[in-house]
Amino acid sequence: MNKEEIKYQRAKKRVEALRGFYVHLTVYIIVNLFLFLLNIFVSPGSLWFYWPLLGWGIAIVLHAVSVFGSGRLSGTDWEEKKIREIMEEYDDTVTHF
Repeated sequence: MNKEEIKYQRAKKRVEALRGFYVHLTVYIIVNLFLFLLNIFVSPGSLWFYWPLLGWGIAIVLHAVSVFGSGRLSGTDWEEKKIREIMEEYDDTVTHF
């Protein structure tokens, strides 16, 4: 594979990760809105909708961190970038001898 194909594959993988997160977030909002309305209309005296909201919300936060935050530090992109950086440092050191 040439550099353009590698860049394309990385960009495609990143877009898929972003799309996956946005789909997950959309489903979370729709389902939890439905659960809220169901709870308010069926049993307004006993509120329970916040339990799935909270549990699933934790999963949403973890998904967001893996896509946008520190989870990217442990991914293959970070590893490849670090390898290239170290290789460049090594090249600079070798050429000075």
